[in-house]
Amino acid sequence: MAHYDSFRAARWIRFINLVLQAILFLALFAGLNYLALNHAWRFDLTQNRRHSLSAETRSYLEELNRDVRIIVTIPNDGAEEEIAQAFRDISGLLREYTYLSRNNPKGKIEVRYLDIYQNRREAEALGLDTPNQVVLMCDDHRRVLALMDFYEIRERRRAGFRGESTLTAALLDVSSPEKKKIYFLAGHGEMRPDDVDRRRGLSNIRDELRQRNYEVVSLDLSLTHKIPDDTALIIVASPQGRLQPFEEELLRNYLTTRAGRLFLLLDPGFAHGLETLLFDWGIIVQDNVILDPNPNSITETNDMRLWNFPPEPPPEPVSHITDNLRNNSMSLIVGPARSISDEGRSLDEGLRVRKLITSSPSAWGETSYRVRNVMPEYTPGQDLKGELGVMVISERLKPPANLPLSVKGGKLAVIGTADLVTNDRIITIGNLNLFISTVNWAIVDKDILINIPVRPIERFQLALSAEELVNLRLGLLLGLPGVVALLGTVVYWTRRN
Repeated sequence: MAHYDSFRAARWIRFINLVLQAILFLALFAGLNYLALNHAWRFDLTQNRRHSLSAETRSYLEELNRDVRIIVTIPNDGAEEEIAQAFRDISGLLREYTYLSRNNPKGKIEVRYLDIYQNRREAEALGLDTPNQVVLMCDDHRRVLALMDFYEIRERRRAGFRGESTLTAALLDVSSPEKKKIYFLAGHGEMRPDDVDRRRGLSNIRDELRQRNYEVVSLDLSLTHKIPDDTALIIVASPQGRLQPFEEELLRNYLTTRAGRLFLLLDPGFAHGLETLLFDWGIIVQDNVILDPNPNSITETNDMRLWNFPPEPPPEPVSHITDNLRNNSMSLIVGPARSISDEGRSLDEGLRVRKLITSSPSAWGETSYRVRNVMPEYTPGQDLKGELGVMVISERLKPPANLPLSVKGGKLAVIGTADLVTNDRIITIGNLNLFISTVNWAIVDKDILINIPVRPIERFQLALSAEELVNLRLGLLLGLPGVVALLGTVVYWTRRN
């Protein structure tokens, strides 16, 4: 064979060898990707398994039987560091949910990131007009989560990430085939959820509840003479007249024998007819108007500001209703309010009563508020003085001895004003936060039942001078590439020689 032919054969053999190597490399790469996609193993080596979902959430995802869409309107290029960090936290959490539900043939989770400003038409079609939200959709059910729902806030700082418990609770809620029904009592001049009036309407509250997957219905006991079986909560907002004795008895039986949930907002100056029921649950509604001369308790428009949220006493908190308000120094803005006392009948072993909102120590309850043209003044022996209760809750942690042990206890919340939930007031963030927290507590929302711990947020601080920062940038931009270039030159020179 000629020298030229042998050289050409060797060149072809070398070319075929390179092609076979490339084909084998691509086959290996494709095979590894196939195995990773269909037979993946994931290991969380971090302390406390911070990137893994709890066994409880994993079991819920395995039993999910309906597809759920999750729309995230948090921008991934936010200028604010807190927004950017929230996007990273929530998107990382959602990746775990979609990964674990990918093999569930009955119910999968689909995540979509949507910029409501750049994709205006799509956002309007989905009914989304607010950024920095996570919206869960399943058929006609919807649940809206704000950023503050994912974090535990203390002293206006994010102290813990509770995204898993929040998201799992919302997922279970929105995937449930039935909506919880909240009934607003009617027939006594109460505020109505279909009323758009600024001072007496509750249409904004109705919309907020519907966004959270609740169905809002009116209930007139004088017509039905019974409380529906599907009642999750009854709200009585500012009755202008007394309830009839049979209505009080229906509510009493609902609370006692059916573990009912009742939320009363009672304006001063009107009789309500529930004195006996409230007294049996350890609560007394006073016939007075709270006057608070403390400058911190008066707004520029002479409304009352409620800012005193005492922590719940031992043995342990039972509601967490005012935690956000207390930890973030929020306040409530309301009009006239009456005082609520937690000194009803002697409490039995299973009844727990808590005073959650009080006035300042300088306030008093004016009982002569009906007398006109008289300057209000504290009257010892007649008016109550001090930290007067504005909101009291009562919960039966276990049933009385004459009821079967299988019966769960009822819950009752009473606020001495309905003004805080009107269309004109509910735009105050503290008012809305209190109302929604009370509703969730009363209905025993699933996030209370889910035992998923809050993950602490670890903070690290690196202090560098301007000169050190410049040196660090030069090292990253020039130093590392320079080292790589130098090593490459050495290797090339060695192979050449």
